[in-house]
Parts: sequence; C-alpha cells; structure tokens
Amino acid sequence: MSNLINYLRDTRGELKHVSWPTRKQTIAFTVVVILVSVFVSIYLGFFDYIFSLILQKFVL
Repeated sequence: MSNLINYLRDTRGELKHVSWPTRKQTIAFTVVVILVSVFVSIYLGFFDYIFSLILQKFVL
C-alpha cells in the first residue's frame, strides 16, 4: 500500500513540472486538428469515390 501512495505522490510532483499549454494554445491546436481531420476525410472520400467509379466501369 505504501508503494501505491509513494507512486501517487511522485506522479503528483511530476505533474507540477509539466509545462501545460495555455487556453489560447489549446483552442488553436484543437482547431488545427479539426481542420486537418476534415481535409483528410475529404481527400480520402474523393479518392474513394474516384476508385469506386473506376471499379464500376471496368471491373463490375
């Protein structure tokens, strides 16, 4: 049990040393992730559509 308590104390101490992002940085990074996700999904969806058309015309 004392090992668990020591572990939790050490973890709490280490978390105080972490350089946390500001609210502005967090919002900016979140927007970037959302935009990249939307762009990649559109990109992949476009190629999926093209390959589906090709398969329908030539294979199926």
